[in-house]
Amino acid sequence: MEALSVIVDKLVALWRIPVVRQNLAWIFVLISVVGSLLKELDLVPETYFSSSGNFLNVWFVKVSWGWTLLLLTPFLVLSHSSFNQNVSFLVRRLASLAVATAIWYICTETFFYIEEVTGSCFESGATDVPKKEFTSKIACRRAGFSWLGIDISGHSFILSYSALFIMEETFPMTFINTASHSKGPKLALDLLYVALNLIMIIWLFMFVCTSVYFHIMWHKLLGTLCGVLGWYLTYRIWYEKPWSPGLPQQYHSKKQKRHA
Repeated sequence: MEALSVIVDKLVALWRIPVVRQNLAWIFVLISVVGSLLKELDLVPETYFSSSGNFLNVWFVKVSWGWTLLLLTPFLVLSHSSFNQNVSFLVRRLASLAVATAIWYICTETFFYIEEVTGSCFESGATDVPKKEFTSKIACRRAGFSWLGIDISGHSFILSYSALFIMEETFPMTFINTASHSKGPKLALDLLYVALNLIMIIWLFMFVCTSVYFHIMWHKLLGTLCGVLGWYLTYRIWYEKPWSPGLPQQYHSKKQKRHA
């Protein structure tokens, strides 16, 4: 358990650095631009992760929002008890999960719709004559053909948005005083915090893979900007208003420090 506490303390120290939190969104944008340029110039060799069938993509990215909620929900419940807040505070934090889920659903469904209405069915590539008898993506692909439309990168969106969302909701961990916790809750909270940071690393790594291996540049940039915009409009604008779920609890007193 001592090793776990050391890991948690190092992660806490990292997220206490303002420049890390302030620039994470820009890091995603930069990766998207640079990775796309590398792809266009064909400078990155194919690897295991250049296939969409890789383990991380199939078991993590394709169900990324499920992983985010699975780990973040119990973390919020446990961290709520650490702040000794009333039930309304926990309800507001759970409301932020509902808002984020709504953003995820609306954006992904919009991406699917745009691809559907702007696409056409081709036998192999856009240079072929469109197969007009197939008017939907599902019918086209069932026939063994390719549907080509404006395919905004859902991976670029969800990976950037999930990472920024987790960053905001786990930030109070840098101020939690766990000295009064019993062994069980403290261990659970630490494990969840490490797991959430690990999942952020996976999201960042797979975001890099998406940038250098998949989609065209502007499809990835659109997806990334949607993720960043979803985070910015909530945590930098709306959540600072009184008629919102509000920002995660942040202790202002320097006496409130996290203990191992």
